[in-house]
Amino acid sequence: MKKDKLWIGSMVASLVAALSIFAVMLQTEKKVLSEYERGEIYTAVKEIPKGTMLDESNVMFYLEKKELDKGLIPSAAVKDPEQLKGLIAVRKIDEGTFLTEGMFDRRDEIAANMQQPVIAGFKADDLYQVAGGVLRPGDRIHIYTVSESGTANLIWREIFVQQVFDGAGSPIGGEDAISSAQRINVYLDAADVEYFYTELARGALRVVKVCE
Repeated sequence: MKKDKLWIGSMVASLVAALSIFAVMLQTEKKVLSEYERGEIYTAVKEIPKGTMLDESNVMFYLEKKELDKGLIPSAAVKDPEQLKGLIAVRKIDEGTFLTEGMFDRRDEIAANMQQPVIAGFKADDLYQVAGGVLRPGDRIHIYTVSESGTANLIWREIFVQQVFDGAGSPIGGEDAISSAQRINVYLDAADVEYFYTELARGALRVVKVCE
């Protein structure tokens, strides 16, 4: 009888020990799996040209969802296409790049210092020595005015080029390295438009492209 009790006690102890080991292993496995938990991130499925504005019509054309260990996903990573709608690519984004919000500008941030932002257009041949042929959406330009004595003064800094067109009026995208920009649209403050076009008609404006 005593032997039986000892045997039963041994079995119970073994069972308790086995359950304890199992619980420890289960917790360890859970911890390991949590450390390698997967998360979603979006990458560029194709090159996103500089100056490209993403919206409802094209955002999924450029994006592809990927799964990655959560520990490797940066906090600023794009995890939802909605994050990019209305944003503009600051520079060319290569195919396969993990996307972050820092790669894009918000349209309202571009005109943040303007009281009433508007889009003003001009022809490349309106301006002497304008970098018209090489301008693309997303570029920044400085605009100078030249006095009758020949002195140049910087009037507007880092004006954002919203869109450019060729001689036939067709839009030129940032991926196009061949076409010559003939018409250029830029963001200006409404209060500056009158002065801009007056100086443009006088032939006194000069434009330079800001190099990155």
